[in-house]
Amino acid sequence: MKQKNLIGHSAILVANIIFGLNTPISRSLIPGTLSPYTLTFLRMAGAVALFWTLSLFIKRERVPYKDIFLLLLASFFGIVLNQIPFIVGLSMTSPIDASIVITLLPILSMFLAAMIIKEPITVKKALGVLIGASGALLLIFSHENVEIGSGNTIGNLVILLGVFSYSLYLSLFKRLISSYSPITTMKWMFLFATIMSFPICYKDVALTDFSALLLNDYLRIGYVVIFATFIAYILIPVGQKVMRPTTISMYNYLQPIIASFVTIMLGMDIFRIEQLLSGVLVFVGVYFVTRSKSRAQMEAEKQNLLKGEQSVKK
Repeated sequence: MKQKNLIGHSAILVANIIFGLNTPISRSLIPGTLSPYTLTFLRMAGAVALFWTLSLFIKRERVPYKDIFLLLLASFFGIVLNQIPFIVGLSMTSPIDASIVITLLPILSMFLAAMIIKEPITVKKALGVLIGASGALLLIFSHENVEIGSGNTIGNLVILLGVFSYSLYLSLFKRLISSYSPITTMKWMFLFATIMSFPICYKDVALTDFSALLLNDYLRIGYVVIFATFIAYILIPVGQKVMRPTTISMYNYLQPIIASFVTIMLGMDIFRIEQLLSGVLVFVGVYFVTRSKSRAQMEAEKQNLLKGEQSVKK
C-alpha cells in the first residue's frame, strides 16, 4: 500500500509540474496567436487521437454502458467545464488574478468531498489546506509590481467556474476512475470532451490560418497537447486511485512555484527567500492533509473501539 501511495503522489507531483509550465506557455499563445477555443479544441482532439492510438497496444477493458454514461458526465465536469473556462478566463484576466483564483481548488475540494463522499474535515486537514494556501499566496504576492484585481472580473469568475467543476469531478467520480486503467478512462473522457466542445469551438478553429503559424508556435501547441494533456491526464488517474480529492488538489499549490523557478532558470527572475519559504509551506501543507484521517480510517477506529468495549464486557 505504501508503494502505491508513493506512486500516486509521484504521479500527481509530475502532473502539476507539467501544469505549472503549461500556464505561461498557454498564455503566450492566447489570444494573440490562437483563440482560446482553438487551443482548447486542439488540446482535446490531439489528446483523443493519442489516447485511442495507445489503447490499441494495451489489453482492452470492457466498460459497461452504465459506466460509459458516467464517463460522459465525468468528461463534462473534469474536462469540458474545466478546460474551456480556464483557457477562456486566462485570455481575459491577468496571470496573477488567475493564480489566486486557482488556489481555491483545495478549499472547494475539501468542502465538496465532505458533502459528497463524507470525507471528514479534520483540524489537521483544514490546517494543511490553509498552510498550503499561504505558501502559494506568499509567492504570488511577493512579486514586484503585482496589481491585485488588475485582471478582468468576468475572466476571474469564468476561471472559478472551471475550478468548481474540477472540484466536483474529483469527488463525484473517484470510484469510477479507480475502476479502470488511466488509458481506458481518458480515451472515453477525451472522446466525449472533443464531441461536446466541437459546436463551441468549431467556428474559431475554421477561422484559424494554420499556415501562418511558426515552428515555435507549433512547438508550444505540441507541449500543451502532448505534455499538459496526454501525459498529465495519464498521471492524474494514477493518483486518484489511492489519494483523496483534497490531497490531490493540494498539489495544485505547486504550480505557481514551478513557474517561478522556471523563470529563475531562464534568467528572467532572481532567487528570493520567499520562493524557498513558499515551497516549504506547500509541502508542509500537503504533509498535514496526507496525515489527516480519512473516513475509512475513522470508521475502522470506531469499529475497533466498539470491539474492545464488547471484549471488556465479556
